[in-house]
Amino acid sequence: MAHVAVLARESLDALDVRAGGTYVDATFGAGGHAALILDALGTAGRLIAFDADPTASARAIDDPRFTLLHANFRDLASHLDAIGVASVDGVLFDLGVSSMQLDEGERGFSFRAAAPLDMRLDPSSGESVAEFLATRDEHEIADVIYRYGEERASRRIARAIVALRDAGTPVRDTLDLAGVIARAARAPAHQRIHPATRTFQALRIAVNDELGALRDGLDAALARTAPGGRVAVISFHSLEDRIVKNTFREDSRVRVLTRKPLVAGDDEVAANPRARSAKLRVAERVEVAA
Repeated sequence: MAHVAVLARESLDALDVRAGGTYVDATFGAGGHAALILDALGTAGRLIAFDADPTASARAIDDPRFTLLHANFRDLASHLDAIGVASVDGVLFDLGVSSMQLDEGERGFSFRAAAPLDMRLDPSSGESVAEFLATRDEHEIADVIYRYGEERASRRIARAIVALRDAGTPVRDTLDLAGVIARAARAPAHQRIHPATRTFQALRIAVNDELGALRDGLDAALARTAPGGRVAVISFHSLEDRIVKNTFREDSRVRVLTRKPLVAGDDEVAANPRARSAKLRVAERVEVAA
């Protein structure tokens, strides 16, 4: 499945790109949003992109105005310091995993085929889902599934996973885990989404500390964006959107530009089903009295 940039035109308009400005694409991915920002920049403009996934380097854009950093956006401030950038004119976040990552079976993000239980955005660091499920007790596994997946059957699912582990037959791969979840969840046959979807989301969020990274990244972006600049965030589930909404609403450094989030139109959703759940929120950095 080809990756298509979601809310592409809306996010570019939200950033209000200035020809000679310096911008950050905090989630480079396939580079769709980055290419649009570069098109809007003049020759003196600059775009700095972040991506925790080391495979992103293969998609780097050959443009002297472009810099790609292999780093999580939670470390945005230290990496901007390292390249001598004190402030920027705008930051764009496009959260979640990309279609490319879902299609890379060995990464374990999808249960369309058997794959290792990994799900790390950066496979070179941190704890995999397999390691998480092998070392946590039933209560902690259930808590993660409920908190990050909003899965009502979290306790039954955790109990089934731990029972298999204790019997010496732990879940082997993504398909095995999806089957265990489906049986434990006892979902009705007519349910629109696969019963493992919420649990897979929860485990991915947990091993990558995605919500903690989002809080850190937003704070860094707001601190580094110059007055008059903008921070735009595309989220795909309520946990992310709630953090963005509350951060923008409560931070005195910004003026909220989207009372309600912008969403994709019918044409975009028809062409790219991933856009169905996308929400775009935008805030403008303001002067803060000393």
